[in-house]
Amino acid sequence: SPFAIRTLVFVIVGIGAFVVLACLTPRFFAKYGGRVSELEAKYILFALFSMLLAGSVGSDHILVRRLRTVTFGLLTPFYFIRAGSFVSVPALVAAPMAFVLLFFAKMLSKMSGLFPAVRAYNYVGREGWYYTLMMSTGLTFGTISALFGLNHGIISQAQYSYLVATVIGSAVVPTIIANAFFMPSHLLAEPETPFVEVVEAVADGAT
Repeated sequence: SPFAIRTLVFVIVGIGAFVVLACLTPRFFAKYGGRVSELEAKYILFALFSMLLAGSVGSDHILVRRLRTVTFGLLTPFYFIRAGSFVSVPALVAAPMAFVLLFFAKMLSKMSGLFPAVRAYNYVGREGWYYTLMMSTGLTFGTISALFGLNHGIISQAQYSYLVATVIGSAVVPTIIANAFFMPSHLLAEPETPFVEVVEAVADGAT
């Protein structure tokens, strides 16, 4: 995110909040301390609990990873909805060949660079094509760069529509092809034997 007036306002407000809290905390304790409600004790416990929770949460890497997943899962759709709202469908309908040319240009350029690298790591055959197609996808960075260009007047809305449609197509089409035709089945986990079959096998062995 670029440094803008909002960033400056956030920094100023944050510094002001720290200064105000440092000045108000002693007065808060002097005015409300010693009462039955024990507000100053609750205030301190709140701060200590926050620090303790931050340490325990930060040390649990699995929990941190789950929190990241939940955060991205909740916030990412809103970004892509906003980015997709700027796409002009009439522009795509008016010049569909622009989308087709951009799509194949992106796919050929990415696959031509990825396929030799995949083979260099001894991934050949179906497995090599699977990794090549899956790594040829690109959604987040392409959408961010296109939206940046639109917001700063570098590209028009029609150009933005072609780029975003290309980015989405290059993410969806290779994934479908890879999973449908080049899935390395030997890397998949074997299905678990149903419990009923296990019981029947044990019973047959006992008899």
